[in-house]
Amino acid sequence: MSKNRVIVAMSGGVDSSVAAALLKEKGYEVIGVTMKIWDGETHDNREEKRERHACYGPGEREDIEDAQKVAQKLDIPLHVFDLKEEYKTFVLDYFRQEYLSGRTPNPCVRCNEMVKFGALIQKTKGSGIEFDYFATGHYVRVEYDNERSRYLLKKARDLRKDQSYFLYALSQRQLGKCLFPLGELTKGEVRKKASNLELGIRDKPESQDFIVGDYSSLLDSPLKPGPILNEEGEVLGKHKGIQLYTVGQRRGLGIAVGKSLYVTRIDKEKNTIVVGPKEALYKNELIASGLNWIAIEELKEPIKVTTKIRYLHKESEAKLTPLDNRRVYVKFKKPQRAITPGQAVVFYDRDRVIGGGTIESGSKL
Repeated sequence: MSKNRVIVAMSGGVDSSVAAALLKEKGYEVIGVTMKIWDGETHDNREEKRERHACYGPGEREDIEDAQKVAQKLDIPLHVFDLKEEYKTFVLDYFRQEYLSGRTPNPCVRCNEMVKFGALIQKTKGSGIEFDYFATGHYVRVEYDNERSRYLLKKARDLRKDQSYFLYALSQRQLGKCLFPLGELTKGEVRKKASNLELGIRDKPESQDFIVGDYSSLLDSPLKPGPILNEEGEVLGKHKGIQLYTVGQRRGLGIAVGKSLYVTRIDKEKNTIVVGPKEALYKNELIASGLNWIAIEELKEPIKVTTKIRYLHKESEAKLTPLDNRRVYVKFKKPQRAITPGQAVVFYDRDRVIGGGTIESGSKL
């Protein structure tokens, strides 16, 4: 076996296709691998009529065909692995349980950690395919720090496309075996490369959504109506089921009080939705758990970081303080809008990912 054999997760899109092409140009022995995750049943029928595909849905058929065409063009083998059961266990079941618990899940982070960088690699190994590295089309960079003896996850050169937020949960072992060929490139350069190679997918829209359309069909649980309360505990209306709501939501509340109200809190135990004015969404602290550290082995003392509470959220200055070996307290310099339990929170030192976790609450307990 070549000591430079790499498997590339190919989705049929521009980024992963160009990643495979670049690695081949660099002399790697490239093998494409593609995941089959859609169960063929649970989806929004409208997606079949849309140009943009979601990660999970009937557009998977076309995406696999595109990946096969690109592999043929690059003259590399492509293996399609059935990961429907793994995806159901690690992503769909998690997605369902989080919403039923009154939290807002982040399926992309979960999929990367458990499926793409986990189950897919294991399935590939189990099929008898040997390889040295695993590569994807993510816009991130990985470097080894000799002083720290740790692999560092760093932002992409193209900050508009940086995807480090979605990969904070990767372990040192995973990062040590990963290649990210697009980390130093801009999206424009990637599309130009796809065009020069005549891959046929240069202008293909990105799959930026977990699912297109109504996700309620994935929840597969009866709705349990309950009261909608204001901050003072007064009943303003009735919700259809807590799994249909998220912190920061304004539309679909069915409340007419002459001013805009937003979901500020969801209480699973009491089956209530609490709403308030826009200013009630802003808080300057949170508790996070499920931590994974990348640039450091563990957090032993308070440090200053910049923090993202959502992928498209602007980084904000904060102080990170360890509470115990499972949780940290984050105090922001300025109040942040809609700190949402269940979402990922990622900590940075300039372009380096310090680590991240899952938001448990928007206040110190």
